[in-house]
Amino acid sequence: MDVSIIGSGYVGLVTGACFADVGHNVICVDNDTRKIEALRAGKVPIYEPGLEEIIHHNVSAHRLRVTDSIREGVDNSQVVFIAVPTPQQPNGDVDLSFIEKVARAIAGVLTSYRVIVDKSTVPVKTGEKVAESIKRYNRQGTKFDVVSNPEFLREGCAVHDLMHPDRIVIGAQSEHAIDLMKKVYEPFMAPMLVTDINSAELIKHAANSFLALKISYIKTV
Repeated sequence: MDVSIIGSGYVGLVTGACFADVGHNVICVDNDTRKIEALRAGKVPIYEPGLEEIIHHNVSAHRLRVTDSIREGVDNSQVVFIAVPTPQQPNGDVDLSFIEKVARAIAGVLTSYRVIVDKSTVPVKTGEKVAESIKRYNRQGTKFDVVSNPEFLREGCAVHDLMHPDRIVIGAQSEHAIDLMKKVYEPFMAPMLVTDINSAELIKHAANSFLALKISYIKTV
């Protein structure tokens, strides 16, 4: 399949490289031109065991490329993943400005049906807001679906976690979007949990909370 990943940070770059390694054609998009130039020169900006080899192999195989153009990513993909940062603000709220900016940019170049996938960790109902923004700013009225597909990657084991997931969560309202997401993840042969969008977003927070609980127990022992 043809897939694009908007945001080439830790999650986006690992996801894009691993998708390419199982046979998908992947475009990684980022607005940091220095990062794009470094990747094109074969320099990987983060350290993750096995990632550099996967990137070099799939770039050579022409299954993975990088760009700073959202239009190029959207035009050449069936499924568009959003994997941009969602940092915490000083008051504790989540900063969704990066996701909003990407949603508007996608809306501005959307000319035919696409599945827009939120990969970032976000508050519940963010998927609804992304859909509203794309609908509002897409003047052509192009059809699209928004999906929540949370990540469960551990730093230092991210490549292994993505290539051998214990479950894949897909939150969607459309059967067509679900079918396309199943095709994306078919090579990974992992159990799939299909829910509505809000439930998928909540599952990510529940998983993070359970992890924090386990860590707190370890510290008390």
